[in-house]
Amino acid sequence: MDEFELLKRLVSIKSPFGEEHEISEFIASLLEENGIPVETVPVEGFGDDVVAYLKGKGPTVVLNGHMDTVHLSQGWTKNPWGELDGDRFYGLGSADMKGGLAALLSAFLELSELPKNERPNVIFTAVSDEEGFSRGSWELIKSGRLDKADLVLVGEPTNEKLMLGARGRFVIEVGAKGKKAHAARPYLGINAIEELAKLVSNLNRIRMKKHPKLGKGSYCTLYFSGSADGLSVPDEAIAIIDRHVVVGEDWEKVRGELYRLAERVGVRAELEIEKYRRPTPEMLPYVVKENNRFVRRFKEAYREVERKSVEITYGASVGDFNYFGTYLSKPTLVFGPIGGNWHSADEWVSVSSVRRVKGIYLRFLRALAGLR
Repeated sequence: MDEFELLKRLVSIKSPFGEEHEISEFIASLLEENGIPVETVPVEGFGDDVVAYLKGKGPTVVLNGHMDTVHLSQGWTKNPWGELDGDRFYGLGSADMKGGLAALLSAFLELSELPKNERPNVIFTAVSDEEGFSRGSWELIKSGRLDKADLVLVGEPTNEKLMLGARGRFVIEVGAKGKKAHAARPYLGINAIEELAKLVSNLNRIRMKKHPKLGKGSYCTLYFSGSADGLSVPDEAIAIIDRHVVVGEDWEKVRGELYRLAERVGVRAELEIEKYRRPTPEMLPYVVKENNRFVRRFKEAYREVERKSVEITYGASVGDFNYFGTYLSKPTLVFGPIGGNWHSADEWVSVSSVRRVKGIYLRFLRALAGLR
């Protein structure tokens, strides 16, 4: 089964996060049919992670792709379960990231047919819940199965650019406690809604660290709620705030800057600033050095295939790659095909790009067998 046939099959299987069971079983069965040892890792409430191994020579490379998609949105004019139009293959998850997953899986199957001395040690991983809380990748990291890896290659869509790092993210819950009073005499109370609004409406006044590769962090208010008890001054309000961070910014810095802003703008309500509770750890920022030996070898492989230099980029947002680059502490390279309309109607991936990406994966991986 070539990369395009794999892409069509993967897109035809519905796999919104939490419903990855069928696609997990398909991938595991396909690998087993090709004589490759497979393990499945349970992810509570989600489809099993699929892990497969090839022994070779040289370093150990983790190939990583996620099986899940977001849920189907309104507005599709193409078949969300697969429709070819010229070079574009439309379908839910076609770009994010079943195109990259098809290229990784097809390359892995081709590597399995080579002699051991022509490939590195490879661990193929297909994981659940990337679109939610990255439970799948976190379960893999916790299991210790990836501890001996030397690097990770993730097939997320990068438009054939090499991504060498990404910003991290904190989701912040800010609660405000005011003082109730009759709404006809608001000066006798402290309006929690109005006081918390002072904070969120002035987030742009916070000066953030600039990183030479990742740029600056950012704030975005995601949710705001408060209400009055009858004709009363509301005494409680809550906001959920997104904070993307760069290397050098941690939770204590973020929390402190919010408290300082509240003081500057005269917030009178009592604030409680905490991390929004999540089932997996926060996604921290990371950067891979451009002179890393694996990065140099990837650049060489790309140039050999494409006859030009690969463009380097850095991620503005987060993904499973943050876990591999920080908690697993392995050089994490992200490279995937050209596509568009991620997370929206008429998502598509370029078929020719999927094929090119697979070829570059193979050239890179085979070259690693000679890397010392």
